[in-house]
Amino acid sequence: MLEVTAPAVETQLDVDFADIYQNSSLYQRNQELIKELSTPAPGSKDLYFPTKYSQPFPVQCKACFWKMHWSYWRNPQYNAIRFFTTIVIGVLLGLIFWQKAQQTAQQQDLMNLLGAMYAVVLFLGTTNASVVRFVVAIERTVFYRERAAGMYSELPYAFAQVAIETVYVAIQTFIYTLLLFSMIGFKWKVETFIWFCYCILMCFIYFTMYDMMVVALTPGPQIAVIVMSFFLGFWNLFSGFLIPRPQIPIWWRWYYWASPMAWTLYGLVTSQVGDKNANLILPGYGTMPLKKFLKDDFGFEYDFHLAVTAAHVGWVLLFFVVFTYGIKFLNFQRR
Repeated sequence: MLEVTAPAVETQLDVDFADIYQNSSLYQRNQELIKELSTPAPGSKDLYFPTKYSQPFPVQCKACFWKMHWSYWRNPQYNAIRFFTTIVIGVLLGLIFWQKAQQTAQQQDLMNLLGAMYAVVLFLGTTNASVVRFVVAIERTVFYRERAAGMYSELPYAFAQVAIETVYVAIQTFIYTLLLFSMIGFKWKVETFIWFCYCILMCFIYFTMYDMMVVALTPGPQIAVIVMSFFLGFWNLFSGFLIPRPQIPIWWRWYYWASPMAWTLYGLVTSQVGDKNANLILPGYGTMPLKKFLKDDFGFEYDFHLAVTAAHVGWVLLFFVVFTYGIKFLNFQRR
C-alpha cells in the first residue's frame, strides 16, 4: 500500500488517491459517523475532574518520599561513600587539630582553632555538594517520565528529594559532630554542643541543596560542576577566615553577608569561644580580652546568634525554592 500510494507512483499512474477517497461513499459515511459521535447525548455533561492529579497533595508527598527512600536505600555506593568520607575526614581533622579548643591563651592558638572550624565547614561541605549532583541528575530523568504520566506534581517530588537528603545528612552530622567535638576538645556544655550541631547540620544541608539547585538549573552534571565551582570559590574567599570582614574593601563587604559559609563560620566561632573574656596574648601588643579581639579583628559578636540562626534557615529555604521552580519550569529532556 505504501509503495502504491507514494507520490512518485501516483505521478506515474496519473492518479490522486486523496481525491478519489474524498469523492467516495466511504468518505461520506465516515464524516456522518464523526458528526454522530461528536454530538453529546441529551442530558450528558462534559467530562470533569476536580483535581489535576488522582491523589491529594499529602498522599503525593508520602508516595514520593517512600519512593525516594527506596531509591536511596538501593544505592549503597552513594551512601557508603558519604559515611566513609564523613568518618575519614572527621578523624583526620580531629587528629590534626587535637585538643586545640583547650589552647586559646596565645593569638596563634586562637587562629589555629579558627582554622579548625574553617576546615570543618569546608572539607565535608564541599564533598557533599560534589557527590549529590549525579544522584539528582539520575532522579530528575525519572521525574520527567513520571510527571509526564501525571503521577504527581513538582512540589511533592522536590519535598521528597530534600527530605530524604536531610535524613541522611542528619545522621552524617551526628557522626561528624561527635568525632570533632570530642577530638578538638570543645567544652561539653549543652548549649555549645547544640549550637555546634545546628551550624554543621544547616551547613551540610545548604551545601547539598545548593548543588541540587544548580543541577535543576543546568542541562547536566558537567555544566553543574562549572557553575558550582565558580560560586564556591567566592564563598570560600569571603567566608571571613582568609580575609576577615573588617579587612574586606567596603565595596566588596556586601558579598561577605551573601556567602553562606560566612554565616556558618560566624555561628561556630561565636558559639564556642565568642563569650570568653579571658585575656589573649598578642605578640608585641600585650594582652586583650578574647571577646574584644574577635569583635575588632573579625567582626564576630556573640549577641548575633538569632540573626545567624535565621540566616541559615533563609539560605536553606532559598535553595529549596529555586530547586523546586527549576524542576518545575525547566525541562532539559532530550528525545
